[in-house]
Amino acid sequence: MQRVPGADTSCMCMSLRSAIAVLVCAAALVAPASVLGAHSVGTSEQIAWVRRAATNFVTAELSGNGTGACAILNAPLRATRHRRTCAERWNAKLERLLHEPGGRAHLRNEQRAIPSAAVVIHGNVATIDLPGPLMSQSNRLLWTENCWMVEG
Repeated sequence: MQRVPGADTSCMCMSLRSAIAVLVCAAALVAPASVLGAHSVGTSEQIAWVRRAATNFVTAELSGNGTGACAILNAPLRATRHRRTCAERWNAKLERLLHEPGGRAHLRNEQRAIPSAAVVIHGNVATIDLPGPLMSQSNRLLWTENCWMVEG
């Protein structure tokens, strides 16, 4: 940059600093959007139903309600196994989970994440992007029985 005798260079420096400040602010605002990155795919009604099913499932887990958790499971997962009903199995599982250190906190984190989690729906299968799995390392739900059911 050539210096012009008698010209005020403080104005140029301030405008350069202002431009840098604006770029830094813009980058800070764009960063969270790119971190979230993922977006939901499906109709707004489908996405809301998937989120509602996930919320109902996690709420049932938090309250130790095996029957409520089973109500959101896909039919094969609700079957009686080794003479134990789905509710009996889930009540036992939830009792252990809720007494583990961090068990409740994990479920609360899941519950807080559901409203903003990305949901992707392809045909009759949906996934919801949560910090941890809803069940068996999976966040898949299946459209069956005229509602979204958690699939293991």
